[in-house]
Parts: sequence; C-alpha cells; structure tokens
Amino acid sequence: MNDFTNAIEINGLTKKYDGFTLENVTFSVPKGSIMGFIGQNGAGKTTTIRLLLNIAERDAGEIKLLGRDAVKDEYEIKQDISAVFDEVPFSEKLNATQLEKVFRPIFRNWDTEAYHGYLKRFSLPEKKKIGEFSKGMKMKLQIAVALSHKAKLLVMDEATTGLDPVVRNEILDIFLEYLQDENNSILLSSHITSDLEKIADSVTFIDKGRILLSGYKDDILSSHAVMKCTKEEYKTVAAEDIISARLSDFGVDVMVADKKGCKVKYSGITFDTASLDDIMMYYVHRDKKEWV
Repeated sequence: MNDFTNAIEINGLTKKYDGFTLENVTFSVPKGSIMGFIGQNGAGKTTTIRLLLNIAERDAGEIKLLGRDAVKDEYEIKQDISAVFDEVPFSEKLNATQLEKVFRPIFRNWDTEAYHGYLKRFSLPEKKKIGEFSKGMKMKLQIAVALSHKAKLLVMDEATTGLDPVVRNEILDIFLEYLQDENNSILLSSHITSDLEKIADSVTFIDKGRILLSGYKDDILSSHAVMKCTKEEYKTVAAEDIISARLSDFGVDVMVADKKGCKVKYSGITFDTASLDDIMMYYVHRDKKEWV
C-alpha cells in the first residue's frame, strides 16, 4: 500500500440536488485518528459519506481514501475500508452464519475466526434471522462485519443513533481498541456530540451543506466559550466577536470563538466552558445572530 498521511482527504467536494447543495466541502482525517463529523439532521453528513464511498456521483472536487483516488481506485480501496450505516443494509432473512458466506468471498482479508469472535463478544446468535434482531444487535452485527476483514478505515454514518447508553459505550470502547493500531482511522458521523467528546481526536462541523469548523477537538473546545452577560454588558460586545447570542429574561449568553482575546477585552464578564453541543447550537443560529 502506498504511504499516506491522511486516511481521508476531501477537497472542494460539491453536489447539487433540488433544494440542497453540498458546497466546496474540504477536510481531512489524519491516519491513526478518529474524526467526529457533526451537524444537524439534513446538514449534509450522509451526502458527504455517500460521495466518499462513491455511492453517489459528485459534481466537483477530489476525494482520496488511504492515499488513493476514491473513484479510479474504488475496487482496491473498498477491500480496505468498512462502512456502517444507521439503517442495516443486510437481508433480514439471513442469519449471522449465512451472512458470513456472503462476505467471505468478497473480501480477500476476511477473517472467519475474528468474525465469530465478535459474534460471541456481542452475544449475537448465529442462527437467528437478522429481522428478529433489536436495533442494537443489528448495529453490533454491522460492526462485527466491518471489523472482520482487516479494514484500515471505518466510515460510520450515525452508527450510535437510537442505541441505549450501555450499548453505545460498548461500541465506543471497540472503536478505541481498533485505533490501538496506528494504521487504522475512523470517520464517525453523529449528532450525539457527547459520544464524540469522549473519543474524537478532531471534529468537522457541517451545516446547510457547508463546513463551518474543522480541527482538533481540544483546540476547538478551548478556543470557544459562552460569555454570560447582562443586557447592558451585551451592548459593549463587538459584533465581530459574536458567533451568535441567546437572549433571555435574565441576560444574554454569547458564543465567542476567541476565548483568550475576549477574556482580556471583556474582563468583568463571566466565561463558561462550551461543549460541542453548545458550539453546534450557536453556530446554527449564526445567520440571525440573536435567538431565544
């Protein structure tokens, strides 16, 4: 395999649909890391992933996966990547043993022992029809398949949505275990930002088809803050410092992207730590600036 620094490189990715445009999307996922891909439902996460996997055809832009061209080298790349979707793509008439017979001839690095090991670890019955599985069981089955052919890149589209916290934590632990091999990488699309705060190295935030933020998670969290202002104090805050402001009867909460600079500039005001959820919410309201 050729040498590469980034497991995923996306440059200028564009796709136009009626009523929605994915516009000039650019970001990269460093090899050996996990990137959280966040945004509201309908923001463009699934569209980006479909283009990434060449399920849909892009209008413009370039995509490299594991150092190779995502279209030209599609067959070779797909031996080395796995995708897990919110909806299970397997026939519900099959059981886990029959499913292996489907995948074994497809992947040259398929590992039967690993697959049955994951079935056992996840307490998944081998003979029960997939249609009778719970949502959590179906997701674990997808992950068992994804991890059983020595894939170097996992692409997860809302893989933890709708799962109870215990199952979600179990799956997050498996991702961290997978990343113990520094050649492995994960793109995890989710709107459950608390999961990403636990495990992501970096974060890319998409809204209305455009990338608003992309970078190391800790840098994004440390540079942003919520200023707790009175209405009088709020009048002194410069417009260029405001991402957006939440108004209430008690005062104004202002999201800022330069915590250090604003602490110097507005020394009498209290600053609260911002979570990824806070950051996402305030950026979504950035166009109207003020909201309730």
